[in-house]
Amino acid sequence: MPSYLADILASHRAQAREDRRDPDEVAEQASEATRSGTVAAPRDFIGALRGDGLSCIAEVKRRSPSKGVLDADLQPDLVAKEYEAGGASCLSVLTDVQFFGGSQQDLQQARAASGLPVLRKDFTVAEVDVVDARLMGADAVLLIAAALSDDELARFSARASALGLAALIEVHDEAELGRALQAGAQLVGVNQRDLRTFAVDHDRACALAARIPSGVVAVAESGIRDADDCRRLAEAGYDAVLVGETLVRADDRAGALRSLVGFPVAPR
Repeated sequence: MPSYLADILASHRAQAREDRRDPDEVAEQASEATRSGTVAAPRDFIGALRGDGLSCIAEVKRRSPSKGVLDADLQPDLVAKEYEAGGASCLSVLTDVQFFGGSQQDLQQARAASGLPVLRKDFTVAEVDVVDARLMGADAVLLIAAALSDDELARFSARASALGLAALIEVHDEAELGRALQAGAQLVGVNQRDLRTFAVDHDRACALAARIPSGVVAVAESGIRDADDCRRLAEAGYDAVLVGETLVRADDRAGALRSLVGFPVAPR
């Protein structure tokens, strides 16, 4: 089986080694840009997911290594408006160019077209990646536990907090969940997709739900197909789902999204 994660991380770490910018200096630039209004102030990503029923982080995604092209003509601003009309609480936008066909511009267009908080969905491997998320106008950044050491998780989370960003720490098993909580995670995503093979295990999220503390916002990610999946995840105690392919490929994106949200969330 192909090891997608290894290839993607190798590419991103090679780029990071060539980046000589000082994270502290770039962070000051980001803070100044926010103070001056050049970059819009962060929207409350975590707060947007604390609703009465199941919330959705709707993903703007052009393609993936496993599925290929999802929408060759995707227009991020129009998709963001469709998602907002369908009841999305937040957006997730791929900014990885090489493997997912995304860009910084995709994120900026989607955010400008909606009033929703936006997650920069990318492979964060350096502190300056976190700062770049704020500079491009993101409200949250993705940290993948499988891709980062304990020290990196802690440092990147602290950097995100200092910049006013939420950190969605993505885990795949109990050990990674423990590491995320040790790093102070307030927002945890359980990815049902194995990032080494991209195969989906639809029972993974439900099996881990009870291990996530009640004060932490819990998000189920990947392989979410329909209302039945969302109902089951809400009954397991998830506050939100992150859905990409199902929505991008839907003929009626707003309608498809409406069918996925609002289910009563069981206490964990």
